Amino acid sequence: MASSIYLDYNATTPVDERVVQRMLPFFTQYYGNPANTVHPFGWAASEAVEAARESVARCIRAKASEVIFTSGATEAINAALKGVARAYRRKGLHIVTVDTEHSAVRTTCRSLEKDGYEVTFLPVDQQGAVDLEELERALRADTVLVSMMWANNETGVLHPIRDIARTVRARGILFMTDATQAIGKVPVTVDGIDIMVCSGHKVYGPKGVGALYLRERNPRVRVAPLLEGGGQERGLRGGTLNVPGIVGMGAAFDIARVEQPRDAERLSRLRDNLETTLERRLPDICVNGSEVPRLPQTSSITFGGVNASTLLAALRNVALSAGSACAAGSSKPSHVLRAMGLAREDAAATLRISLGRPTTQDEVGFATREIILAVQSLREEPTYA
Repeated sequence: MASSIYLDYNATTPVDERVVQRMLPFFTQYYGNPANTVHPFGWAASEAVEAARESVARCIRAKASEVIFTSGATEAINAALKGVARAYRRKGLHIVTVDTEHSAVRTTCRSLEKDGYEVTFLPVDQQGAVDLEELERALRADTVLVSMMWANNETGVLHPIRDIARTVRARGILFMTDATQAIGKVPVTVDGIDIMVCSGHKVYGPKGVGALYLRERNPRVRVAPLLEGGGQERGLRGGTLNVPGIVGMGAAFDIARVEQPRDAERLSRLRDNLETTLERRLPDICVNGSEVPRLPQTSSITFGGVNASTLLAALRNVALSAGSACAAGSSKPSHVLRAMGLAREDAAATLRISLGRPTTQDEVGFATREIILAVQSLREEPTYA
């Protein structure tokens, strides 16, 4: 067993060895610029990019021409939100999103507010769920976009994306979802969705590459380019393409499409066993979002009376997090947990445990024992035998 157990797969994943092997030739052998199609080096790179585009599209059941490669999910989110806001400015200046969205969405929306747009941040209940009737009441004649993540990165809570999409699109409003945490963990398709954001490094692909899905028909989504340059990606995202990264993302999505059901079944069993054991052995803990659909491998657990930072320091052999990796090091309590109604002290007593494809039963057992011992020690309770 490794000296340290990694259970922070929602933060990032190791690159699958099969993905690495697919990428390697594009560092030293097929290193051409895909935009240069006057010689074989450029041809090879361009063909590899288009093959990867097909792989990403096949995974989410889109057309390859609807997939735009970016440097990651954060760029894709910025490109979508700002691009739609600019392209549809004459129609309206109103956007709807949710209090528990990823910081990339929240911060971009705050930036748009400074430019004169109005953003409605919908609340969630104690389970992290959105009230669909409240969503419908928030929609207006000048609403141009609704953005809701498919799966929450901290709690794993799944929004009813199909129902939300039907509600939004019935009003002639564009619907966007950040599916970064969902792909590879639950079935994800673009049916009924106008804009989708995804990333490579959450699906055992490389960091620094992501994709933006833009529907071409019924309706055709228009966006103003965020990065202008040499006309790459249909003029929507300028800059030389990261060919090895794109190849890796395509390979990772190929694997995810095939292995997602098996991974989900196995990891949900491990996750449920972990939660059951912790609940049995430790008093005053709460699994956040446990009463609504969640990702199969994510647990957000509040350990009453124990500071999460102190607990993490005590867990020297287990790699976990106190929330979103993007907020690591921040002294502020999780905006997701606070939106769900947790008091500041409870939000500060919460850990995120996220399992992944390499996670074994032995690792989960080891981590569970370590957590129990650490919590009991910090609470000055009898140690776990």
